[in-house]
Amino acid sequence: MSTTEQRVAVVTGGARGIGAATAVRLAAEGRAVAVIDLDEAACKDTVEKITAAGGRAVAVGADVSDEAQVEAAVARIVEELGAPTILVNNAGVLRDNLLFKMSASDWDTVMNVHLRGSFLMTRACQKHMVDAKFGRIVNLSSSSALGNRGQANYSAAKAGLQGFTKTLAIELGKFGITANAVAPGFIATEMTKATAERVGMGFDDFKAAAATQIPVQRVGEPEDIANAVAFFTGEAAGFVSGQVLYVAGGPLD
Repeated sequence: MSTTEQRVAVVTGGARGIGAATAVRLAAEGRAVAVIDLDEAACKDTVEKITAAGGRAVAVGADVSDEAQVEAAVARIVEELGAPTILVNNAGVLRDNLLFKMSASDWDTVMNVHLRGSFLMTRACQKHMVDAKFGRIVNLSSSSALGNRGQANYSAAKAGLQGFTKTLAIELGKFGITANAVAPGFIATEMTKATAERVGMGFDDFKAAAATQIPVQRVGEPEDIANAVAFFTGEAAGFVSGQVLYVAGGPLD
């Protein structure tokens, strides 16, 4: 595929963790990648890793829950890389607490980033996918969508993304656009490290304890999720849509 035909991918929350691993993997698949995060400077390492390997990437600072910032970010991506036809809605935050201690702000912040952010990004990018008659949308859900103590907000948002994904698949399929969700289990990231700190455990001990509950006897790495996203965003995955893939080292109910 020539540079003029190169698919442009957008990865939100791409500064670190799953987002960074996904951006690097999609670049290795031959995509030009726009790396979006709240702090544009935080995307520098991801972009440099891609460009050092000969890929094309730009860092874009945007709050995905802000409509004007999303529109401006996508317009900039079109100008600098080309029209995006691959979107990975990965941006996320945690505001964990038991229900009786959870503030309205804790709830709203999580809903705004995960759900409103995915909606705004998808709405802004889908027009370019429709024009191209090709599109790949991957939303990051979570095993927490099945319920998880202390995460009423996060669980609800991640379950909501599954319904969002299935509706996108129904609405956009006729335009050559697929929509799927990847639902990670325990992945070793800054986010899970913060959870370990919250419960008062060292991260290594936290990971070791988690691994004993996982059939493959290890926790996941960001690259495990990037591999699944790479499949869903590939040219060959055009007949797979509306699916939720749990990447958790074993079966989940």
